[in-house]
Amino acid sequence: MFFDTWFGLLRVVVVGPLAYVALILFLRVSGKRTLTKLNAFDLVVTVALGSTLSSIVLTKSVVLLEGVLALATLIGLQFLITWSSVRSARVSALVKAEPTLLAHKGHLVEGAMRRQRMTRDDVLSALRSEGLDDLAQAAAVVLETDGSISVLKSLSDRDDGLDGVRTPENTRPRPDRR
Repeated sequence: MFFDTWFGLLRVVVVGPLAYVALILFLRVSGKRTLTKLNAFDLVVTVALGSTLSSIVLTKSVVLLEGVLALATLIGLQFLITWSSVRSARVSALVKAEPTLLAHKGHLVEGAMRRQRMTRDDVLSALRSEGLDDLAQAAAVVLETDGSISVLKSLSDRDDGLDGVRTPENTRPRPDRR
């Protein structure tokens, strides 16, 4: 239960650092975007990388080269998807959620809150974390693509801070972009 073989321990000590170094090198080559927490897709890739590294280190049936190839494959796919999403609106829509307006100018957007399974208490908690004690003090409250809640204390006349945010049609006027 506490000890199997000396070879098993030696394997962890040798393979662990090698797999870790390979992962770090792949992450440096692929760029900062690989481990960002921008959306659910990114979270899944991050968890998969951790799980793969764990399998390489602890599973005797996974050889180092196969594990390193698995890491490279995951990072390569992440790179391909993010590269494609920057260049294609369809791919972007497939892998990224839109931020959602939960409150605007002191009023909750009940339909959006229901669709996102957010409660009034969730919104009020976000306000408190920003030092606000009243919904009327917030110009907008937005559920971001990574699941965090942003509180905007003020907005410009054109509401530029809400560009790209999913809003009900009647929640805020669309600025005239001439």
